[in-house]
Amino acid sequence: MLRILVADDDAGLRFSVREALASVRTSGAKSYDVHEAHDGLEAVEKVRATRFDLVILDVDMPRLSGLEALKLIKEFDPSIQVIIMTAYANIDDAVGAVKEGAYNYLSKPVKSEDLLGMTERALKAQSLISSIAASAPILTEAGRKIIGSSSEMQKVFNIINRLSKVDTPVLIRGASGTGKELVARAVHYNSSRKDGKFVAINCSAIPEQLFESELFGHEKGSFTGAHERKIGRFQYAEGGTLFLDELGEMPITMQVKLLRVLQEKLFTPVGSNREIESNVRVIAATNRNLETMIQEGKFREDLYYRLNVVPIYLPALAERKNDLENLVSGFIKKFNLAHGKRITNVAADAMVILKRYTWPGNIRELENVIEHCFILESSNTLTLTSIPENVLNAVGVQLSGAGIEALMPHSSDASPKLFSARSETGSNFDTDDEAGFDADGGLESDGDSEGDDLGTDTGVPSVSIGGDTLDFNKHKEAFEREFIVKALKTFKGRINQTALHANIPKKTLLRKIEKYGIVARDYADPK
Repeated sequence: MLRILVADDDAGLRFSVREALASVRTSGAKSYDVHEAHDGLEAVEKVRATRFDLVILDVDMPRLSGLEALKLIKEFDPSIQVIIMTAYANIDDAVGAVKEGAYNYLSKPVKSEDLLGMTERALKAQSLISSIAASAPILTEAGRKIIGSSSEMQKVFNIINRLSKVDTPVLIRGASGTGKELVARAVHYNSSRKDGKFVAINCSAIPEQLFESELFGHEKGSFTGAHERKIGRFQYAEGGTLFLDELGEMPITMQVKLLRVLQEKLFTPVGSNREIESNVRVIAATNRNLETMIQEGKFREDLYYRLNVVPIYLPALAERKNDLENLVSGFIKKFNLAHGKRITNVAADAMVILKRYTWPGNIRELENVIEHCFILESSNTLTLTSIPENVLNAVGVQLSGAGIEALMPHSSDASPKLFSARSETGSNFDTDDEAGFDADGGLESDGDSEGDDLGTDTGVPSVSIGGDTLDFNKHKEAFEREFIVKALKTFKGRINQTALHANIPKKTLLRKIEKYGIVARDYADPK
């Protein structure tokens, strides 16, 4: 349920706003939990005490004006959207409020349809910011890095808030699937251009000979096949934002013309002798190394510096596995709505697989995998059997007649262990495939592990090495061999299960088995 606070010293106006929002709630389209405050000071106090998604403030209030309250609210939580209500005489104040971070303003008397439309748009903008919080963007500004992650959402909100107040070009860097278009939309829908169009174009999908026409349009008869006049993307996006995805694929001849538009705000359609003014903000994104392309002569250095005013870097999912649980939780909520299901959690062994996978396709691939699981899963828990086969194979797991129970043989629970994004279950799994091994593939010790149970997470009992000779290599090899034998006994000679739950990379396990002359089938169940 979305929580909204209405602050005005006029009780009648508060009542009418509340009733208008309540009418939406009773229609079943949305659900708004509306609260009231009689002045700016009370509004700030309530925001600090309770989480609100949207605050609607009157400009002229006793004790604390709407503008003063706006500043304090944004300082406390930049993610909260604020709509200003004002009489016509105070329009200048309202415009100033938008520059200070307010989403927009409404003129009194407030019309119900205007209020509901702006409320919906403001909450959509707030939702976009929340959605990218787990993307952990990094803003580089004057040599400083401000890093945001799922555990530091305030910094993410501040990044979007900064970019939304300016009209400079934005360059978003990151691998495919990291959420670059989502970030671009969040910047647009929280900027002064939010009521304009957001036009996205994929530079890699346009044939080189049609690129100029696609961006700038053409006149009838300007080339073979131009049977009528066409409006280009720049003209279509007038007053809004043009998102150029995969910028690194843009032909270098077009880069010159794009630079002219950015510098002079003018372009000329193909086959025309008239110049058209352009009022468009450009947000570009790429997964290519533009610096290398500049050295190779494939990307213009002047265009790079023109676009690189405020770059945002989106790290790959493999670099931030700690965000995986929150991302999975978010996709579960999304697909529960989309598919009409009530899946509440992920089985612990399934979460182990998700954390060990390297996610070359990043967030987009994770989203596809979770949706794949939703389609196949018949229970209210995502299990191993619903995970795509390519993901299982990539981490060295094959489902066979042994079933899921064989993967977690020492669980004392009657039912499989479950993961929940808000619980501690599943949060202690090690996602580093090489954890526990040194550079040569040997088992590591930090020197302070005396008494530790090396098999806590796997059910494998701890191993103690006897002997009087203090020879590190000798004891290391003896330890490794005994550990692997005990692990194979525990998992009945099954290589995949041993690798998974004893936390040994499969390739390392096979190499050690060969090195020490161990025969895995000797520990299988007798038939």
